[in-house]
Amino acid sequence: MIDVLVVDDDFRVAEINAAYVERTPGFRVAARAHTAAQALATLERCSIDLVLLDHYLPDETGLTLIRRMRQLGHHADVIMVTAARDVSTVQAAMRYGALQYLVKPFSFAGLGAKLDGYAALRRTLDGVGGRGEAGQDQVDRIFSAFRTADAPRSELPKGHSAATVDLMRRVLTGAERPLSAHEVAERTGVSRSTAQRYLKYLERTGRISLTLKYGDTGRPEHQYTWATAV
Repeated sequence: MIDVLVVDDDFRVAEINAAYVERTPGFRVAARAHTAAQALATLERCSIDLVLLDHYLPDETGLTLIRRMRQLGHHADVIMVTAARDVSTVQAAMRYGALQYLVKPFSFAGLGAKLDGYAALRRTLDGVGGRGEAGQDQVDRIFSAFRTADAPRSELPKGHSAATVDLMRRVLTGAERPLSAHEVAERTGVSRSTAQRYLKYLERTGRISLTLKYGDTGRPEHQYTWATAV
């Protein structure tokens, strides 16, 4: 489970963002903060994986908060969630290490895509191992994980719907083990041929990984997991 700190000076917006996080499989809201000081205090006492950070805070900006986090040794990842859209702020956020930048106002789907991308990045890092050295293929996989999972929905090929992709994601991320195409079809309620078509597309775009399970017959069964590095 990925623990999230939601930081926004507007109490209502913080609650909305927190509700979006709670609706996303694999994430939970560990705390909310409405000032930079509250955010730092939370990071001191809680184990936080990801900070959803507004730029406009009453005591300092989100950018200066990121710098102070790093100076104090807090390594939680940051996604900027803010109305600030000037290029200088966006560039500074990149330089300070924000993984993503989401401009307000946004929908649940908009934030959900960023969270899915972050989850894919974490799984990719887990897959290649957190210690030791990485080869170029592993480095490429790490840097492409967020971008692949966060691909615009308009890039879906003809005959594919975003709703069905989301359904596949929910089923696969909620599964306790890799699933076959037949099991995916049963759990999503689509035909097996439709499930196979979507699974092939999702594997090709890097959102799922394929493993082979060998049984007594000698013919391997294809099994799928969501956004797990191979």
